[in-house]
Amino acid sequence: MNLSDILDHRSPPEPWSEGDNIPWNDVDFSRRMLREHLTQSHDLASRRSEKIVAHVDWIHRELLSGNPTAVLDLGCGPGLYASRFVRQGQRCVGIDFSPTSIEYARAQADAERLPVDYIQADIRAADYGTDFGIVMLIFGEFNVFKPTDAAHILRKAYASLSAGGRLLLEAHDYDAIRQFGSRPVSWYAAESGLFSDSPHICLQENFWDANIAAVTRRYFIVDAATGEVTRYAQSLKAYTADEYRAALQAAGFCEVRFYPSLHGEKDPSQSDLLAISARK
Repeated sequence: MNLSDILDHRSPPEPWSEGDNIPWNDVDFSRRMLREHLTQSHDLASRRSEKIVAHVDWIHRELLSGNPTAVLDLGCGPGLYASRFVRQGQRCVGIDFSPTSIEYARAQADAERLPVDYIQADIRAADYGTDFGIVMLIFGEFNVFKPTDAAHILRKAYASLSAGGRLLLEAHDYDAIRQFGSRPVSWYAAESGLFSDSPHICLQENFWDANIAAVTRRYFIVDAATGEVTRYAQSLKAYTADEYRAALQAAGFCEVRFYPSLHGEKDPSQSDLLAISARK
């Protein structure tokens, strides 16, 4: 693309029409994203260590009753949760689309001799295995999938659980996603960042589709030296509490419960997210 193509783009876009998601499996993007996962300066990609410890402790205590089990971490990133579960005596499998995150997670597990199995794969297509005590998909990743794909993931999660096992979702609040779509056009300039190693300008547009309750975030990355434009897009589906419950029940789950956050109390720093558990 070039600068003139920005003027010719369709607005608003149909959700998921410009790509399923940001290309987490692209090697360069994956490498830059790992840097964001590991930083202790913000909670935008992964949480800082203190918060992860609080989340793992709450899950271990509240959902697992302190009992050892097998954990399946979908969208595990660089293994920041999985490694802590294993240190608590859980067995863990992590699946993520990012090659660099999985490479990092494997290296850390090898260095500490942690028995974690990390798999680089798209969770829509991956083989989950069976007999897990808990399957988790956190940090709002459930919302990035088309409803048909999200339903497929829930069915696969259900099949992978042992009888009485739990699913844990951390998902976006409906109003939060709707508000994402009302944000104005914005831009910033950077010497390097998540979308490019080179100096660039990032233009962001946000669109709310009320008919299917989904937001699309569109990013145009303009290379400062060449003027070349790269477009990325990410769509997120909004669900009400009743719609989350219905989706889980349609996949076979029961005992659906809602929590303010992954440590059981309201988290003002990430109030757009809530935790949902369900039982097989």
